[in-house]
Amino acid sequence: MHNVYIKGTGAYVPEKVIHNDFFEKVGSSDKWIYNTLGIRERRVVTNEKSSDLAANAGKKAIEDAGMSVNDIDLIIVATSTPDKQAPSCACYVQEKLKAHNAVAFDLSAVCSGAMFAISVGYQFVKNNTYQNVLVIGADTFSEIIDWDRRDSVFFGDGAGALVLSQTNEDKGFIDFNLFSDGRGANHFTIENKTPNEAYSKAYFYMDGKEIYNGATQLVPQAINQLLDKNEISVTEIDLMVPHQPSIGILKSIAKQIGLPFEKVLTNMDKYANTSGGTIPIALDDAVKQGKFDAAKYVLFAAVGAGMTWGTALYKTK
Repeated sequence: MHNVYIKGTGAYVPEKVIHNDFFEKVGSSDKWIYNTLGIRERRVVTNEKSSDLAANAGKKAIEDAGMSVNDIDLIIVATSTPDKQAPSCACYVQEKLKAHNAVAFDLSAVCSGAMFAISVGYQFVKNNTYQNVLVIGADTFSEIIDWDRRDSVFFGDGAGALVLSQTNEDKGFIDFNLFSDGRGANHFTIENKTPNEAYSKAYFYMDGKEIYNGATQLVPQAINQLLDKNEISVTEIDLMVPHQPSIGILKSIAKQIGLPFEKVLTNMDKYANTSGGTIPIALDDAVKQGKFDAAKYVLFAAVGAGMTWGTALYKTK
């Protein structure tokens, strides 16, 4: 049976940069933000929507794969900040790419969105329903940030994309290990607006302590289960491409699973936490830096609202 591999990657972030010194007005500082979270700056949209970021990232991934938009059978957009409640962000992306041969739909798992979307796209390619699936993670959290609150430091805007295709070579995704637990639903929420609040902002709420505790306990367990199931030692992992929640969370996860931190791809210093965009943006960075192709076994991991979390194992060669 054929395998499913990453044929191309792409990423796109807005031009506007907000540095850490901006947050002194809310009682934070560059030193605290960088030392605690690993963030130096983040990108935010001015007049772009999530679908604009997603379409630009998707276009780059299709080009990187050496394909045309007509080759794409399915578009999955992982986002928790769609342009509108309806229609789906993916349909806007399809139109902006002119990829009219493709089925298009959204998937919502917040910061785990790209991981879940990749697993869904994988199934369609694996069972031969579709040949080439474009998976995009895109979010514009600046639209749901209260910039007068101290927790406004965490997020930035951005999108990343990858094309999943078939191959007969011994490479590609090996396995996934995904979880959800609705008992953690209140740890991170974006409240719906009522009709009377139509012109007001809907901001996110986060219980940072619960998010940290959940991430540092649940993700290592999921990783160890996946590695044990596939009889692969953590010493064989050459690269980890994770969601970018904070430098502290990633260091704790790496320590618990016994992975040297230099093997963990981080780019939150440039982009902060772009939610659904983090893993595909980090993947594109790894590809551009030559780290992805230099590795043999690559580990993906994410944790997000829901709670949702999971990991995946990939073989590059």
